Amino acid sequence: MAASSAARRKPSQKSDSPLKIFRNPKVVFAFALIFIDALLVFLIITFVPYTKIDWDAYMSQVTGFLQGERDYTNLKGDTGPLVYPAGFLYVYSAIHYVTGGLVYPAQILFGILYIVNLAILLFIYLKTDVLPWWALSLLCLSKRVHSIFVLRLFNDCFAVTLLHAALASLLFQRWHLGLIIFSGAVSIKMNVLLYAPPLLLLMLKAMNIGGVISALAGAAIVQILVGLPFIVSHPVAYISRAFNLGRVFIHFWSVNFKFVPEPIFVSKPFAVSLLVAHLVLLATFAHYRWCKNEGGLLNFLHSRFVSMRLGVTGSSSFFKQLFSCNSTCKILNEDHIVTTMFVGNFIGILCARSLHYQFYSWYFFSLPYLLWKTPFPTFLRLILFVGVELCWNVYPSNIYSSALLLCIHLVILWGLWTAPAEYPYVNDKSLTRNKNK
Repeated sequence: MAASSAARRKPSQKSDSPLKIFRNPKVVFAFALIFIDALLVFLIITFVPYTKIDWDAYMSQVTGFLQGERDYTNLKGDTGPLVYPAGFLYVYSAIHYVTGGLVYPAQILFGILYIVNLAILLFIYLKTDVLPWWALSLLCLSKRVHSIFVLRLFNDCFAVTLLHAALASLLFQRWHLGLIIFSGAVSIKMNVLLYAPPLLLLMLKAMNIGGVISALAGAAIVQILVGLPFIVSHPVAYISRAFNLGRVFIHFWSVNFKFVPEPIFVSKPFAVSLLVAHLVLLATFAHYRWCKNEGGLLNFLHSRFVSMRLGVTGSSSFFKQLFSCNSTCKILNEDHIVTTMFVGNFIGILCARSLHYQFYSWYFFSLPYLLWKTPFPTFLRLILFVGVELCWNVYPSNIYSSALLLCIHLVILWGLWTAPAEYPYVNDKSLTRNKNK
């Protein structure tokens, strides 16, 4: 009788399960934010004039590609030569096909993209549960970011949306899928590579060496397939133009480091010093923060090397040991994944020689998360958030706004450094409970 009554109760419990998510006030608030922001995006597209910046150049570059041009040196627009990987061409070719190159329908597409990106981000924030419910609204309060998406139509918007989709995949421990999506984001714009160092560290924590190699191989295959038409015909032109890491941006358009005199700003020593600072900060955070529970970065890397060597010299065959999921495969804590990724990218933003206005989309969506990871009081967090937004809305930027932005970035980084580090792994008890559900 008890078994039959339990069996009778199961269908009703299953039918109620989709409704359980709406019992969480944060989920209800997140859906309300999506609806309100969708309405705001509609009003912006309807009443705020479109700003012509790169759209015509994008369409010119895409037109050359659609007409059969495969030499990257010949793909140009009114703002200069094409400097993005081939994924950019495919995305904007699709947009050109749907919109006919017209701005208004393209704005509608970008408005939809903005809402999709917001939905993914709200999922990430709800999954990690770092912010109070009301603070989720901060994701919708940037004037500059709304402008980047629906008034400027920059390719950064597609890159960051795919990046956030990749991050959402990692929260489900889908590392191979996450790497494929991540590589797709890189194929649109290379700024996504700022996430590469923390992502590699997380992969080494979560997977064995075989898993890391196969995931990286999947990402590499995406890049090869995307660039194949250009690699086959004009490989040097494609690689040198699409993956040019030595570009020097114009001093006037820089939002950060505007206080640095232009001769120094464009000099190689300044670029090298920022690169060194970037690498040192990454190594420091990796050693003292992200690998704290493993005894530091060097100890962690040594342990991974030792575990691989012991596996190879054991009774198992090399390939069986390389691709088997043994004790070296661990489930990473969701907070640890998001914190490591967001902080690693933020360090790259801090050390970037030049940040143009559209680059704000590279890290704005992580700001609320980062601020609530600091030990600062809520009032100070809000002041820092507003301060960053104000600096990005000063046009043109000046020595005062850029100096203030750098100071705020340093304060946030200090807060992240002094905050307690989260435990990186899901403990065995909670993992067992999840398996039994």
